[in-house]
Amino acid sequence: MGEIIAIANQKGGVGKTTTCVNLAASLATLQRRILVVDLDPQGNATTGCGVDKGSLERSTCDVILGDVHALDVIQVVQEGSFSLLPANSDLTVAEVRLLQEIGREQKLRGMLEPVRDLFDYVLIDCPPTINMLTLNALTAANSVLIPIQCEYYALEGLSSLLETVKQVRNTVNHGLGIKGLLRTMFDPRNKLAREVSDQLLKHFGDKVYGMVIPRNVRLAEAPSFGLVVLHHDRNSSGAKAYQALAEAVIAQEAGGHEIGVA
Repeated sequence: MGEIIAIANQKGGVGKTTTCVNLAASLATLQRRILVVDLDPQGNATTGCGVDKGSLERSTCDVILGDVHALDVIQVVQEGSFSLLPANSDLTVAEVRLLQEIGREQKLRGMLEPVRDLFDYVLIDCPPTINMLTLNALTAANSVLIPIQCEYYALEGLSSLLETVKQVRNTVNHGLGIKGLLRTMFDPRNKLAREVSDQLLKHFGDKVYGMVIPRNVRLAEAPSFGLVVLHHDRNSSGAKAYQALAEAVIAQEAGGHEIGVA
């Protein structure tokens, strides 16, 4: 059965979508079958994969509301060799409607159940807030991967997210764990970035992935071409960093356990 990983942080601009699509592409190069689920109404993962979100006839919204089967909406991302469940602003409608439904936090889990065996990993790109869509992602997931920009408010936001994960684990998803904390947009020349990185390592130890995702022009510009960085410039430092992350995720697969939630 495929592992479902929610990529989440309620703070925007920390590299969630960048991590989701580039980790997907990197895992695909390692012969893993990958599905990306765009669960953000902004649809950035969709456009970052080269799909026109404005022309979608069916999207994650229709699937999560039960109007269509996931297999009828999933697309293959040719420039990445993985699959995508695309999204656009219609997801805002889904969130409002979910608030009125019984078992509303379980909708995404039910949607993914028929297709998860087709994939080794399902990566969910969550919106930058703790809302009903994010709650659905955390309820459906086996684990949470948390991108963290090394800046002043990182630890405060992280503590809040970890508390949310703990509450979800104690109520609707007892198997939920932390896949790992990923330092993103890292510039070693920046003293504050180094200090925050050191604090993360001090407070969370081996919960923090060993590699960092650097600030990298190629990584930043790849979405404007509708490409993952591996297909934009595979020799860039950003591409190499996400390849290292993919290898670390697979090493966790071999080890068999995610990090627990204290």
